[in-house]
Order: sequence, then structure tokens, then C-alpha cells
Amino acid sequence: MNLRGTTVINPKARPCDEAAIRSVTPDPRCVASQKFWILVATILGSTMAFVDESVVNVALPAIESDLEAPLAIIQWLINAYTLCLAALMLIGGAAGDRLGRRRIFVIGAGLFAAASLWCGLAPDVVQLIAARALQGIGAAFLIPSSLAIIGASIDAAERGRAIGTWAGFSAIAAAIGPLLGGWIVDHASWRWIFLINPLLALPTIAVALGHVPESRDREVVGGLDWAGALLAIAGLGGLVFGLIASADRGPADPTVTLSIAGGVLLLAVFVWVEGRSRAPMMPLDVFASRVFSGVNVLTLLLYAALGGAFFFLPFDLIEVHLYSATFAGAAFLPFTLMMGALSRWSGGLLDRFGARWPLIIGPAITALGFALLALPGIEGSYATTFLPPMLILGFGMAVAVAPLTTAAIGAVPSHRAGVASGVNNAAATLANLLAVAIFGAIALGAYDRALDERLAAQPVSAEVAAAVTAARGKFAAGAVLENLQGEAHQVAERIVRASLRDAIARVMGLAAALALAGALCSAVAIPSSDGAPSKRA
Repeated sequence: MNLRGTTVINPKARPCDEAAIRSVTPDPRCVASQKFWILVATILGSTMAFVDESVVNVALPAIESDLEAPLAIIQWLINAYTLCLAALMLIGGAAGDRLGRRRIFVIGAGLFAAASLWCGLAPDVVQLIAARALQGIGAAFLIPSSLAIIGASIDAAERGRAIGTWAGFSAIAAAIGPLLGGWIVDHASWRWIFLINPLLALPTIAVALGHVPESRDREVVGGLDWAGALLAIAGLGGLVFGLIASADRGPADPTVTLSIAGGVLLLAVFVWVEGRSRAPMMPLDVFASRVFSGVNVLTLLLYAALGGAFFFLPFDLIEVHLYSATFAGAAFLPFTLMMGALSRWSGGLLDRFGARWPLIIGPAITALGFALLALPGIEGSYATTFLPPMLILGFGMAVAVAPLTTAAIGAVPSHRAGVASGVNNAAATLANLLAVAIFGAIALGAYDRALDERLAAQPVSAEVAAAVTAARGKFAAGAVLENLQGEAHQVAERIVRASLRDAIARVMGLAAALALAGALCSAVAIPSSDGAPSKRA
């Protein structure tokens, strides 16, 4: 049950021992039992990360209101997690190959659980951000180890079905996550979206230690690229800090300028180090392929559009359209279900047309969905405002996702497939990190300007003006308006809701532009003669 070049050691399989599984005529019941428990452990572990990632966005308005933090701080609840995940995901996979995949999986699950407990008990936003960063480190070890364990422990003949089962449960978790998170926020507290994770971690770790075989790659050479990882965290952290701070301090502020310049410089050093490392976390030679480079630029553009838009969509649903958190979570279901239902069909597009046309048409359709999300005002039913664009977004992403992954892997020689997949996943995570920072700066600027313009355009009482001014920088402004009564409250609330809608429309328009740019990138980077996934760039 090994991949070529992989050694399985100290399996601790129960109730069957190593001899029963590795014998010339292994007991089929023992083999089947081990495969079952491998899937249980990896699905539980991935579910923790995928559910947590999707539920947090729905809880952001409640967290902002409860902790009385401005949006510029709330952005770090996403970016602290994503920064550590993006910078360490590649080294997390490499650590599993070198030190043992089960060991790294268990360490990742333990870190994620401890960080989740810290998140749920955090007394202030600073500790919550620090805990989210620790969650990202845990996820960077947990997520890549899940698939690596399946790949190393299950025969090639059954590996596809196993990965399909893992992917199916992951899709279900992603679909349930926002709905579950919204229900928890409405009926308990946002803190419980984090406190559930340790309850999942206990059986995950127990099953992994008791039933999952340890494995590592015996052919791997070189150590772990810790220098690259530290440079990536420092460079991306500086860049993101500067982008977020620019919304409040302005782009000319020395802190902003130095932070962005320092981040860019450190990322340049990161590229230099990766080009000279014996075991780089991001091998630069794969970018010699024009198709591979183009597909990763598309990944950055498309997932930046998706990550930025979906960061702000819960604020639109809850703060502008006054949906409950539960309903806001349910609003994402058409998107997720559309992607899940069409994933097999979209894979067939590759066989008929290659990757080029799906990677042009899919992002273009997605751009239309984002453009439609920019249209709703502050009124209207879900069926007429959000359902059509969510279905269109799901359809567009379904057309693009399978060809995107296959084109990234197919653009390099087969023995570099793991590297290509890792780099492409890191590009998607990096896109989300940068999008939240950039979209946030644009949205905050647009929101504050809209508030000022509406105050200047209509006569309001001093009480209303003071409340609206206090709402600057806060997308969840209910707390600053709660002391107003009667008509004053209605006037102030309408100004805030309309201004927030203007800001969100701006970022949805930007998302549409990025997705459309991704379609154009595919048209340029993937020639029609090289669009089939079976070819190499």
C-alpha cells in the first residue's frame, strides 16, 4: 500500500497488527479496516480546518460588534490565519515527507485545537488575532498531511476513490460551515464556532495514533526551508500590514510606506533565497513553463476576487439587508451546491476541450456573478438580489476549478506534480490574504467618504451627525446607533446602510474586474494547441 519512494514505519494498526496487513496474503478485513480509519482521521482533520475557515466570515459582524473593534483590526482575524497558512503550507507538506506524515498531521491537529480553544476564550481582539495566527500554523501542517497520508497509505488502484471520498466530505463541510456558523452566532455566541474544534480534534488524534500508519519519503534530500518560510511570513506580513494601515493612515504615512517597502524587499530576498536553496519550499524552475506561470496568475486573480468578495458579503447580508446570521450563512449554499453538483461535469470539459476554453469562460462567467453582486441596493428579497449571482458564481467557478488544478499539474513533468499542486494551492491562499487587505483598504475609504457625502448632502440633527461620524471605520455599526431613538435612529441607520452598500458595491466591481482579467490571462498564457491537460508546457 505504498507509493514508490515512500516507507511506511511503525503502523500501529488495530485491531490488526503489521504482520496481518503486510503478509503475502493479508487479511482483507484488516486492510479494509485500516483504510476506513485512515479516511476517518483525514476527513475529521480536514473538516476542522475547512469548517473553521468558512464559518469565521459569517461571524465577523458579531465579533466586530462584541469586541468593539474597527474593520481594520477585524481584517487581521482572517489575515493572521491566512498569512501563516500561506507561508507555511509548502513547508508543512515537506515536513511530513521528511519527519513522518502522521506525526505532522497529529501535531497540526493538536496546534489547531489548542489555538481554537484560545480563540474561544480570548478576552480581547489582540489575543484573538494571535490565536488565529496559531490556528494558521496548525492548519499549514494539518491540511497537506491529510492528502499525503491517503496518497502514501492507500494503493494506487483505490487512491482515486479515497481522495474522492475525502473531497466529497470536504465539500459537505464547506457547504455546512457558513450555515452552522450563522446558527451558532444567532443562538449561542460566536465563541462556540471555535470551541467546537477541540471536540473534533480529540477523536481525530486518537484515530490517527491508533490506526493510521506512519510514513515518510525515503528518497527526499535536504532539510526544511525554514529561511524561506521566515522570509515569506515577514515579507507578506509587512506588505499586508502596510496595505491595511493605508486605509486609516493614508498611503503617504511613513509607517505605511516603510511597511510596504520592507515587505516587498523581504519578498525579493525570499525569491533570491529560493533560487539558491538545496530544498526550496517554492522551486522557481517550475515557473519556466509559460502555462504554469499563467495558470498561477489566474489563480491569484480569481481567488483574490472570490476571497475579497466573500469577506464582505456577510456584512452586506447582515448589516445592509438585515438578515440573521443563520440566513446569511444559508445564502452561500447555492454557490457551494452548484460547485459540488457540477464538479464531475466540469472535469469532462477537459476531455472535450482541454483547459484553455474552460479557463477563459469560467472566470468570465464568475466576473458576471460579481458584477451582479454590485447591483442590489439596501432593499429587495434574496431571490431577486443574491440568489441569481450566487448561482452564476457557483457555475463559473465549477467550470474553472477542475481545469485550473489539472492545468497547473499538467504544465510540468509528472514527477513535479506534487510541487505544482503545492505551489498552486499556496497561490490561492496568498490571493485570499492580499485580497482581504487590498479590498479592505478600498472598502473602508469608500465607506467613510460615502458617510461624509451623505451627511453633507442632507440636513440632520447634531445627534444623528455624531452617531454617523462615530460609525466611520466600523462596518458593524449597530452599537454606535443603539442610543438613538425613533426617527433619528431610522435616519442614521439608513445613511450607514446606504454608505456600506456603496462600499461593498465598489469591492464587488473590483472582484468582477479581477475575474475578467483572469480570463484574459488564460487566453494569453494557454495556447489552443497546448490546452489539453495531457500536454506539457
